[in-house]
Amino acid sequence: MRNVTPDNISEVFAGYFGDDTDPRFKEIMSALARHLHEFTREVSLTHDEWRAALKAMEWAGNITTPERNEFVLLSDVLGLSSLVDMINSPDGATSSSVLGPFHVSDAPPMQIGDDMKRHYPGEVLLVQGRVQDLDGNPVPFSKLDIWQTAPNGLYSSQDPEQDIMSFHGLMTADENGYYGFTTVRPVVYTVPTDGPVGSILNAAGRHPWRPSHLHFIIKADGYRDLVTEVFPDDDPYLDQDTVFGVREDLVMCYEQKPSGTFPEGFAISGKVNEAYLAVNFDFKLVAK
Repeated sequence: MRNVTPDNISEVFAGYFGDDTDPRFKEIMSALARHLHEFTREVSLTHDEWRAALKAMEWAGNITTPERNEFVLLSDVLGLSSLVDMINSPDGATSSSVLGPFHVSDAPPMQIGDDMKRHYPGEVLLVQGRVQDLDGNPVPFSKLDIWQTAPNGLYSSQDPEQDIMSFHGLMTADENGYYGFTTVRPVVYTVPTDGPVGSILNAAGRHPWRPSHLHFIIKADGYRDLVTEVFPDDDPYLDQDTVFGVREDLVMCYEQKPSGTFPEGFAISGKVNEAYLAVNFDFKLVAK
């Protein structure tokens, strides 16, 4: 094409697709190119800025590993991950929230009532609830993949001092959709800042902090998978999450419990001699 101009390059790009191109692929790529071209014109992008962006992408690729995905983190801090979650969350179901870059596959099995603390010190937290459908009926035998940071603010894949499966567990709810486990209260932490994401946050004058939370992936036959996280209502970063993951329906309330009141049926029953925290949180799934 000899007559490409700044004004027609988007249309020229769209015209290069073959006749047998998948329509959805053509729609997405045409829109992506159109918005990139418009962005470039809007900010009058310079060669140096363009090269800096390419260098940042190369940097992200170089430091991405199976345990740490800098591209996912970049998507998170730009708000893209949360926007995709929000526009794909069905009405009435528990909201989706970011998966994050530190999920570990093949978590060890965990029975209802098990302790996920892995012998780490910290304030005991009892977590329980039910997996339900949109009408409040139980979703029996749902699979819950659960994980969190350790009390030092690091996920197991970030911390060579932790076992890779530390603070990870895969639980099957009972016939009434009930799940329950104990752990240590999650803590606030910062996203990694030693890569291009950190450079972006610093340049923007943004902090890297996330509110404390528990991660869940919930799967059940006949229902859409749910990837989400839940946050305590007293967290100082609840309204300034650097990855925009908080939703109103994902905020939970810890209840302070005195010592000597721990329920039966849990692995650490009878071993809690101090006050502990408890929370009940129900999840709602939507049918496929």
